[in-house]
Amino acid sequence: MHVIGTAGHVDHGKSTLVEALTGTHPDRLKEEREREMTIDLGFAWLTLPSGEVVSIVDVPGHEDFIKNMLAGVGGIDAALLIIAADEGVMPQTREHLAILDLLRIGRGVVALTKTDMVDDPDWLTLVEADIADTLQPTSLAGAPIVPVSARRRRGLAELLAALEGVLAEIPPRRDLGRPRLPIDRVFTIQGFGTVVTGTLSDGRLRVGDEVEILPRGLKARIRGLQTHKQKVEVAVPGSRVAVNLVGVSLDDLRRGDVLSRPGLLRPTRLLDAQIELLPDAPRALRHNAGLDFFTAASEIPCHVRLLGVQELAPGESAWAQIVLDEPTIVARNDRFVLRQPSPSLTIGGGTVLDPHAPRRLRRFRPETVRRLETLAHGTPAEIMLAAVQRLEPVEAREAIKHSGLGDAAADALADLLASGSLIVLGQPLAPASSISPPQSLISSPAGWDALVERLAEAAADYHRAYPLRAMMPREEARTRLGSGGKPMPPKVFNLLVDEAVTQGRLVVAEAGLRQADHQVRYSPAQQQAVDRLLAAVRAQPYTPPSVAEAIAQVGPDVFGSLVEQGRFVKVSDDVMFGGDTYRDMVDRVVAHLRTNGKITVAEVRDLFGTSRKYALALMEHLDARNVTRRLGDERVLR
Repeated sequence: MHVIGTAGHVDHGKSTLVEALTGTHPDRLKEEREREMTIDLGFAWLTLPSGEVVSIVDVPGHEDFIKNMLAGVGGIDAALLIIAADEGVMPQTREHLAILDLLRIGRGVVALTKTDMVDDPDWLTLVEADIADTLQPTSLAGAPIVPVSARRRRGLAELLAALEGVLAEIPPRRDLGRPRLPIDRVFTIQGFGTVVTGTLSDGRLRVGDEVEILPRGLKARIRGLQTHKQKVEVAVPGSRVAVNLVGVSLDDLRRGDVLSRPGLLRPTRLLDAQIELLPDAPRALRHNAGLDFFTAASEIPCHVRLLGVQELAPGESAWAQIVLDEPTIVARNDRFVLRQPSPSLTIGGGTVLDPHAPRRLRRFRPETVRRLETLAHGTPAEIMLAAVQRLEPVEAREAIKHSGLGDAAADALADLLASGSLIVLGQPLAPASSISPPQSLISSPAGWDALVERLAEAAADYHRAYPLRAMMPREEARTRLGSGGKPMPPKVFNLLVDEAVTQGRLVVAEAGLRQADHQVRYSPAQQQAVDRLLAAVRAQPYTPPSVAEAIAQVGPDVFGSLVEQGRFVKVSDDVMFGGDTYRDMVDRVVAHLRTNGKITVAEVRDLFGTSRKYALALMEHLDARNVTRRLGDERVLR
């Protein structure tokens, strides 16, 4: 299915021609009919001589409503550029044509309207020549020009034939299994509820599907689907679709939102792009300029960070990062338009290279330029490698989804695995032949080595900060290696620790992990204090000094290190035992219970020749560890 979008100067007869072709006047609003001027988007459809039914999006031509025009042309396959024969090319003709060129709408037909108002054949010849010259430097160069009169219905058959010929050259929309419906209209129908419309791309929608409204993540369900006012069970890519939703209200939605299936698309506020400035832009574009960003049906204020130049001259292109004021949904290779907000004017546009830029790129760096050149002009394998390196480690299915390569993604990933340019984590570091299962984690060898180095450095930093601690807690390491305020995912972290151990970089114990050569070393004064404390504990193993006394003798850091090493075990805030003594006491209590079935605190006291304070602290500790269970005044094994 195909969608045609009108374009052209105000009062050149766009809506009149659409009505002549389709029988439907696209102006919906009372104000439009009263002013006889299109203000917002209108919709209709026609049947070509071949029998194909084609959607039409009619856009306003007045410069005051250019933003509405931009919301309508983002999803079209071909343009119907309408130019009145009595006036020829006008200012909004040129701006609309510039927008079509920036969006790379490469197929179209020019309808030379109102020919019934021109009696001089030479004038028509001059106008057609001027139109051809105007089209020459744009994506519509060479488009057929068809003279018509909507009021007298002359030339309509020739226009339909020209449209059919142009549309026949356009390949069908790809079905990537990732439906994306930019919403260009929201309304309610009594008895049905909320309805949204848009042009569907990248996948199919079905009645009953659970869907997500992005960027806010609202959940809804499809109650019904229509294309050209006909109910359908399945909407296909390239079709104009009306979607009746359950679970969201009219106030929840707005033009520019995107409907998809849950979990398939992610909003972004930072994207890498290649931009171009129109040759007739009024001035050069400076770094970090504030502009308005238009893509599909959305309009968002933004700032443009120029990466390789300080300013961009009219007619030139550059690498850039777009920093959006609000999140939106875009995909790789999406086209966009840039407008200056005041005075309101279209000045340029570009192509999305990476919709989810990982960070703000540093300007004037060769590595930045190389990365963007790869994204713009690289082979599928090079683009896939760049996508993995940006996200690594990453699940294979996520790499495929975010590469933007479509059907070529799986083959590109398989080639990289076969050549050893990428590896499957958790497998021997040798070329892999498959990416099954799709949730397999993949990385470049260099990226994986760098991550192992980061883990080792994190352990070294921890040892320097806390030299008296034997181990770095695993959660501490996972947090340090995380990003965006979130710890590293456990699946990745566990594989990373295993790799560091295999390489001999780290030693792992129940308490945490440490560098292989790390040892706790005390100063001479600290060691003397430790020796005195150990002697006191050995002298009275079942009634040792309290925790507070031990800390007072050796200091909190040293005492903490002794507990971490297992040389002391705290059984309460005030009671501790030597490590060997504690383990022996636990063994003897358990042995007693296995023989006698139960034990009291008094029996524990007598068993070790200690006091009730120590016996009670030990048994409450064993209760907390689920070794024993209290029944009245007695304990039994759990």
